Amino acid sequence: MADEQDDRAEESVPFYGRIFNRKFFSILALGQLLSWLLCGTGVFSQLLVTNHGIEIPTTQSFLNYLLLGIVYTTALACHPSDFKTTLTERGWKYFWLALFDVEANYLVVKAYQYTNLTSIQVLDCFSTASVLVLSWIFLKVRYQCIHYSGVLICLAGIACLVVADYYGSRYYGSGANQAIGDVLVLCGAIMYGVSNVAQEFVVKNFSRVEFLGMIGLFGSIISAVQMIILERHQLSAIEWDYKIALYLIGFGLCLFLLYNLMPVAMKLSSATVVNLSLLTADFYSLLCGLFLFHYKFSALYLGSLAFIILGVIVYNLKPTPSHPSSSGAQSLSYRQLEEDSAQQTEDSSSSSSLFGCDITPGCCQELRTVPL
Repeated sequence: MADEQDDRAEESVPFYGRIFNRKFFSILALGQLLSWLLCGTGVFSQLLVTNHGIEIPTTQSFLNYLLLGIVYTTALACHPSDFKTTLTERGWKYFWLALFDVEANYLVVKAYQYTNLTSIQVLDCFSTASVLVLSWIFLKVRYQCIHYSGVLICLAGIACLVVADYYGSRYYGSGANQAIGDVLVLCGAIMYGVSNVAQEFVVKNFSRVEFLGMIGLFGSIISAVQMIILERHQLSAIEWDYKIALYLIGFGLCLFLLYNLMPVAMKLSSATVVNLSLLTADFYSLLCGLFLFHYKFSALYLGSLAFIILGVIVYNLKPTPSHPSSSGAQSLSYRQLEEDSAQQTEDSSSSSSLFGCDITPGCCQELRTVPL
């Protein structure tokens, strides 16, 4: 009865009102903010490599994980019983997730040694494809034709960038180095996809604080060990000045803010929508490249931005449904920090487990980003 009333109420709202509502504009604006932050990480990495010849990808990401640990792991530790439960039941899974995340950042930043900013940003959009596949497999998302259409329109925007780059005749490095850079970015994009899908699951079933706290804890440890093993000689050889310090701090802060806001965006929408929105980072990277790296302007850049925004709009024509949260997810006390106390349900049927939360065909519907 309540569902019928909701359906009638929704039908009474004009078509454009169901699309261009406050939630849509919130998702769109947040997605563009994330794109600027992602663009910032790329620009600072390119400046370090181009202007100073500094190649320390793990060190660049370490500041982000350290800040996450200071803020969110501390918040988790303020509730010892919940913290212990999280470490005991799901800690090893967060360790592997953090390892994927650290290595994804390492591979993408490492690629700046072999190729340039735009090439990396364009290839990094492969993470969208990996998110689509992984969401279909693990989150049981079932997309409709309109969602595939939205993705294809976004990819048409990326194609505009590729064409603009080709006719702009910008320098991309030697063929061998370019191939190495491409492989590094593609591997990193796949790992980003794994991290993003797992992140969507956690923030919708447990807590943003839990996800960021565990990633900060294990990411700090993993990146610190890797930094000592792989980059100690590069760090000792750097002739430090204020510009290098500012570039490293800028990269770390952009990545830290990106990690803070990504779970918020995923809770409002899904990993797929967030990744589609992040495609505009390619456009913003080109704008920065015009002023910092002397790229040539092309009208196709504007066409690319228009295609990507249109693709996100088309994808959101079918809004994300809101359902009760899945079974087995614990109600953690620190959720009150975010006002995320969702009602938990019990289900005794057999199911597979991801992060300690049961997933059955009927109990985790809120993870389906589109209606069946």
